[in-house]
Amino acid sequence: QVQLVESGGGLVHTGGSLRLSCAASGRTFSSYAMGWFRQAPGKEREFVASVNWSGDSTYYADAVKGRFTISRDNAQKKVYLQMNSLKPEDTAVYYCAADPRGQYSDYERGYNYWGQGTQVTVSS
Repeated sequence: QVQLVESGGGLVHTGGSLRLSCAASGRTFSSYAMGWFRQAPGKEREFVASVNWSGDSTYYADAVKGRFTISRDNAQKKVYLQMNSLKPEDTAVYYCAADPRGQYSDYERGYNYWGQGTQVTVSS
């Protein structure tokens, strides 16, 4: 069982930066791949980024590639999403999720555990 709590969301101007954090509980955290997804108002939830269990492999959606960086600290049981050069279209609720298969993935149904989400708003 893994419980996830996101933090770090907020309001930022276009071009600004935010760092999201996801704190996990549970003994098996280090074996899970971790991902970030987001859902904008009136839209489907979409994949943002994923990192494998060890942290040495990552995968990004094209929309955020080069601007966002996912990382993890297994000792601290945390996952981070550094978001730079933010755009109004990045406005969404951001969710942290855990995938027991261990390898990075954009397959939403593979993620068994989800946090409650944190709001990110980018003003133009």
